[in-house]
Amino acid sequence: MDKWIYCVEDESNIRELLVYTLEATGFKAKGFADGKGLRTALKEQIPDMILLDLMLPGEDGYSILEKLKKDENTRDIPIIMVTAKDAEYDKVKGLEAGADDYITKPFGMMEFVARIKAVLRRTNRNSNTDKELKCGDLRILVGRHEVFCKDEKIELTRKEFELLVYLVENRGLVMSRNQILCQVWGYEFEGETRTVDVHVRSLRQKLGEAGNMVETVRGVGYRIDK
Repeated sequence: MDKWIYCVEDESNIRELLVYTLEATGFKAKGFADGKGLRTALKEQIPDMILLDLMLPGEDGYSILEKLKKDENTRDIPIIMVTAKDAEYDKVKGLEAGADDYITKPFGMMEFVARIKAVLRRTNRNSNTDKELKCGDLRILVGRHEVFCKDEKIELTRKEFELLVYLVENRGLVMSRNQILCQVWGYEFEGETRTVDVHVRSLRQKLGEAGNMVETVRGVGYRIDK
């Protein structure tokens, strides 16, 4: 089945290049100059992914991302931030708001397509509707993307959920940051392991006391040993 990708980018030349590249590599794509155009399109069709520029006129990408993640019809759409900003704060802000990945301009088209395919692979991998995991006070319904702690539902972003599932499935083993990056994000790029640390911190906070199960192994990575 064809995968639909929506691109929100205000610079027409960049938007046209992204759409062209996607279509040339087997995807279906539509481009929009702002959030208004995106919202109109979402009423007609929900895409398999959204590429979202952060620096947009009027409503910026952060605001659009926040609204998408609050809407039950769009909150599970994988989102990759596309931004000219390379400050760590901007990346962390987007990831903590629920984005699945980010890519900083300027970027090569091969890396661009690789990141998209990696996120889509992770999305498709979690399609087991019956699988249930238990770890301490946590109960994880894999196919439904739901987590409960002592019967209280915990709201996690897609990547936080996938990170938790990966650690629980490998409980007792220390997973390096590179292993986590490869398995949860689907790629390995030099210097990207900061992404893992951001998500681990956010996951611990949302899990409350159960977050203590996620142990840091200094100089190596993380594990759940329960």
